[in-house]
Amino acid sequence: MSTTTATFAVDGMTCNGCVRSVTNAIRQVPGIANVDVSLGDKRANVEYDPATCTPAQIVGAIVGAGFDARPA
Repeated sequence: MSTTTATFAVDGMTCNGCVRSVTNAIRQVPGIANVDVSLGDKRANVEYDPATCTPAQIVGAIVGAGFDARPA
């Protein structure tokens, strides 16, 4: 699997529970290799397989978990 890394701005996180929610939502997307969500930076760094998923799917997963997200 060839991977690439993208950073997403995530708004609406207020606690570590939010970080877990965002992390778990992203991990549900097929093709995710690694996720690092930062509460302080309000960002998610995601390593993924571009042949399996797209940044739009990752944003969709974050939004589906109740947070605002966009590519950073």
